Amino acid sequence: MIKVLAVDDEEPFRRLLKKELTRKGFLLETASEGETALGMIEANTFDVVLLDILMPGMDGISLLKKINGTASPPRIIVLTGKATVETAVEAMKNGAYDYMTKPFKLDELELALKRAYEFKRLSIKSEALEQELVRHEASHELVGQSEPMLEIRRLIKKVAPSDSTVLITGESGTGKELVANSIWKNSKRSNALFTALNCATLSEQLIESELFGHEKGSFTTAYKTKYGIVEAADKGTLLLDEIGELPVELQPKLLRFMDSGEFRRVGGNKTHTADVRVIASTNRNLSEMVAGGKFREDLFYRLNVINLVVPP
Repeated sequence: MIKVLAVDDEEPFRRLLKKELTRKGFLLETASEGETALGMIEANTFDVVLLDILMPGMDGISLLKKINGTASPPRIIVLTGKATVETAVEAMKNGAYDYMTKPFKLDELELALKRAYEFKRLSIKSEALEQELVRHEASHELVGQSEPMLEIRRLIKKVAPSDSTVLITGESGTGKELVANSIWKNSKRSNALFTALNCATLSEQLIESELFGHEKGSFTTAYKTKYGIVEAADKGTLLLDEIGELPVELQPKLLRFMDSGEFRRVGGNKTHTADVRVIASTNRNLSEMVAGGKFREDLFYRLNVINLVVPP
């Protein structure tokens, strides 16, 4: 559902937007002036802001500039009843996505909102793709005609169409990542992205940043907002390789994400969501790690919905 904030000093107009856009399936909140709107944006996640230019106190252009200075700003559609070329140009120069003149047709507004949302979603995906290793196609396929390998192929075809979490276990070098790739290729998510993160190669802080992203200024070298792998993999598939190496301190956050699809970037207080199918792989005995207090039992059971054992 697209989450929209409408900022306008005219109460009847806000009430009309609330009624009509809610009926159209949008999740709408309203604010009557700039300071209130800015506080709401800093505390919550919005996809699109509908912003009136002429308001008492903080005007629309000033608020537009402040919104675009926040972490992960929403796309902004400027609305006004007194349109001039100058105000339109100024709004677009300061980062507005679109500009509409009152009165407008509801269908036109609905279309503009959906376009703005899609543009925001694709922008996040594009930035994340520059930061992460994303595989559109694998260059290798599973090979081998032994009975255990044929059984793995049969199991892949059986489990791939579901959205269930898969735990792939086996010795190092047995092709666990190829199995994960094959599950993705045969799944309903094959037209979306397949992304992998090796949990054994990064420190605890870096793993969390890679997985969930971070906000600008959250640590010394965080010079800009970074979108995490889960955002890159939205609607797609994420492989967590060497899941047994995931730091215990980070395991509750992964469990929360798997249960609800919700996460927070490092240094951020906004809750974000992503729809991701998780596949995990390991050469460790996670049952023994659970018994030894090195892996959370609840996370183990959440990962071990389907277990594929790759033969040596």
